Amino acid sequence: MTPTFAALIVGDEILSGKRADKHLSQLIALLAARGLSLAYANYVSDDADRITATIASMAASGDVVFSFGGIGATPDDRTRQCAAAALGRELVLHPQAKELITLRMVETAAEKGEVFDGDNPDNIHRLNMGVFPVDADIVPNSYNRIPGFSVHTSGDCGAMYFVPGFPIMAWPMVEWVLDTHYSQHFALGSLQERSLVVYGAMEASLTPLMLQLEREHPAIKVFSLPSVDHPQHGRHVELGVKGPTAAVQLAFDGMKSALGAMAVKIGPELVR
Repeated sequence: MTPTFAALIVGDEILSGKRADKHLSQLIALLAARGLSLAYANYVSDDADRITATIASMAASGDVVFSFGGIGATPDDRTRQCAAAALGRELVLHPQAKELITLRMVETAAEKGEVFDGDNPDNIHRLNMGVFPVDADIVPNSYNRIPGFSVHTSGDCGAMYFVPGFPIMAWPMVEWVLDTHYSQHFALGSLQERSLVVYGAMEASLTPLMLQLEREHPAIKVFSLPSVDHPQHGRHVELGVKGPTAAVQLAFDGMKSALGAMAVKIGPELVR
């Protein structure tokens, strides 16, 4: 059974508008490239109680959750601590994370022509980035070795993967997780979305057709995306179907035939 995938995006900077979130669209793209899809997403500020409650709720879902942001070692990075609280686990320095972080510090010192000092307070503090909930596993970071972590949650498939907020680090880490742990669920070409640009129709007039298509083709979902000021198509409705490829083809043919009998103008076809 294909897992349900979800996203958790943490950070005041996202919700304040200081930075635009890029993780949601990229996660959707990474999943889609593997024939998978995102079911839902949560955004939370850097509030410990809210992060803890959200992690607890998502952990109880049994879904596969990718969490972005807040796993550093500064005071406003609270995701590691909140994950431990939500799961009822202690925080411990992960031995493999310690090795990886230390190796990174040694490399950084060498790049600067310095000798690494493991007793330096700054270097000791940096090891906090490897303090994870008990029984966590490592998510490797190909950019700078500083790892993320994962925890098994509820059910057979439930898991949460915690990665940094920096896209250059986070996105390869997500790809590694998908390719390492979920390749058996990849379904390239098995899902499809087909739609038509429809001019001169209101959603209300298209609703009976949408309901009919879902009754006759229960494997697919019907969608409508109205626009009033599209730069190319102006006022229109994008009407489409999505789901398993074979079922989509049948439903789309039925939709196109039904639209041909209506007093509407049909524009270009879109396939995703």
